[in-house]
Amino acid sequence: MEQVNCDVSPLKAEMKEQLHAISSAIELSILTLENENGCLLGTFDQIRSRFSQLETVAASFYLQCYLGPYTDKYADLSIAVQNLSSRRQGALIVVEREDPIGALMQAGIPIGGLMTHSLLESIFYPGSPLHDGAVVIRENHIVSAANVLPLSKVQVGEQKLGTRHRAALGLSEQCDALVIVVSEETGKASFTLKGHMYPIITH
Repeated sequence: MEQVNCDVSPLKAEMKEQLHAISSAIELSILTLENENGCLLGTFDQIRSRFSQLETVAASFYLQCYLGPYTDKYADLSIAVQNLSSRRQGALIVVEREDPIGALMQAGIPIGGLMTHSLLESIFYPGSPLHDGAVVIRENHIVSAANVLPLSKVQVGEQKLGTRHRAALGLSEQCDALVIVVSEETGKASFTLKGHMYPIITH
């Protein structure tokens, strides 16, 4: 991951709380191990669950940090992702950063409108002629929609990725763009950066 300088206090405070809880659970596990009658199996499940929660909080924290220098419309983007997630409407949103991405994708339909959460949500409304491809955001504007991104051949763990997730990973493997993806099957949202995928908070 790249270096960031960001202070999003509520999320940072929650990260610290989760880290302290994990640290305490690990210390307790060490003490339990000293007891010949102790069993750690249940403790591992708790620690694993806390790590999962921490990863989601951390991803949401860093998402805002990574987007901050490139768009002033983070709030609109966040609202759109939350609403799309709650309605289980699939979405693929590319935020262009330093690297130009035009040559890496098949161009879609020009939009050229100021980014708002309502415009983003309308593009991904089921049945919309634009909802299947990726939206490209540059600074505070929606540049285009229905763009086709390169697909990654990488799988995440044992999970078989759908086309949107493979496209999100595929573009991020080739440039520094940040790509947000919402699953229509689960409603879960993630973002990809430099070939890695991270879950984000949508509630």
